[in-house]
Amino acid sequence: MIDSLNISVKKTAASRIGQLDFANIPFGKIYADHLFSAEYVDGEWKDPQITPYEDLRISPASPALHYGISIFEGLKAYKNDKGEVLVFRPGKNFDRMNISAERMCMPLIPESLYFEGLNALLDLDRDWVPSAQGTSLYIRPFLFSNDDYIGIRPSQDFKFMIITCPVGAYYAKPVKVKIETHYTRAIEGGSGYCKTGCNYGPAIYPAKLAQEKGYDQLLWTDGKEHKYIEESGTMNVMFVIDGKLITPSLEDSILNGITRDSVLTLAKDWCMEVEERRIEIKELISAIQDKKVQEVFGAGTAATIAQIERIGYDGVDYELPAVETREFSQKVLKTLDAIKYGHMEDKFNWIHTV
Repeated sequence: MIDSLNISVKKTAASRIGQLDFANIPFGKIYADHLFSAEYVDGEWKDPQITPYEDLRISPASPALHYGISIFEGLKAYKNDKGEVLVFRPGKNFDRMNISAERMCMPLIPESLYFEGLNALLDLDRDWVPSAQGTSLYIRPFLFSNDDYIGIRPSQDFKFMIITCPVGAYYAKPVKVKIETHYTRAIEGGSGYCKTGCNYGPAIYPAKLAQEKGYDQLLWTDGKEHKYIEESGTMNVMFVIDGKLITPSLEDSILNGITRDSVLTLAKDWCMEVEERRIEIKELISAIQDKKVQEVFGAGTAATIAQIERIGYDGVDYELPAVETREFSQKVLKTLDAIKYGHMEDKFNWIHTV
C-alpha cells in the first residue's frame, strides 16, 4: 500500500501540443505529452512515475493479450474561465475501477496512487485541456496483467497507467439505434457491470452489422430472454415517458454509469418522478406508438447526453420526437456543462480541482 507517493517525473524533450488544432479536435486520436504509470510487483505498488507518452514494451505472454485481463475507466477534465482544471466526479470512477479490479482478480488501486498520479499528470499537461464549449480532456486510467506467463490463473504482476487526450464531441448529431435481440453483450452472473476489455471486443461485430444497416449503435437486451432493454454500446439509456424519467435498473449485466447517476441526481433534485426498473421491449414500442415517449437519450462520459432520434426493432424504424422539443435532456445537458466548466454552483460536490 502506498501512503504517500514520491512520483518521479521525466518531461518530454519536445512537446507535441503544436500539432493540435484546438478548433478541430478529433475524438481519441491525439494524446497529451505525458503518461503516469506504476507497477504492482511482489504484492506491492512500486515505481510511480510520469514519463513522455510512448509505446509500451510488454511480454508476448501477457494474460492481458491472451485472456483480456485488463480494466479501464473514462473520465473528463475541463478548463474554467480562470484557467483551472476541473475533473468531473473522479471519485466515482475510482470506486468503480476497484469494483472491476475485484471481479478480475486484480489488486485494488490505492486512493493515493489514483489521485496523486492523476493530479500530477493533469498539472503537468494542463495546457492540453481545451476550454471551448463541447471540448474536454478525456482521461483513461487502466490496469492490466503484466505477467510473463501464459497459463490461466490469477495474475501476480500488474501495470497501472493513466493517459489523456483532448477530445471534441463523440456524437456530432442525434443517433439511430437498433434493438439487439440475437447477440449478447452481458448476462446475469457475468462481468457486464465492470469496465473490462473482454466486455467490449465481442460487441464490435454486432454493432458493425447494425452500422451496415444505417444505425449508429445498438440497444442491448438481457442475455437470457432478449426481452428487456439494458444499455447502449457506449452509454446507459434513458426514457421520458408520460413525464417520468425511466431507466433500466442496475443488474449485474449493466454498467453503473457516472453520467447516469448524475442525470438521476438532477432529476430528483428537480422533483421529477424517476423510475429505475426493468423495461420490456414491447412496453417501449407500445409507448412510442401511443405517442407517450417524449424523449430517449443516452448518458455516458464519452457521449455525455446523446439524443436518440430513431429506434429500429424487428425490421421497423420508430421515429422519436424532435430533439428541439426535448425539454428535460436539453436542460440536463446545459446544467451538466455549466457545472463541468465552472459556470454554475457545484452543489453536489462533483468537481475536483487540480
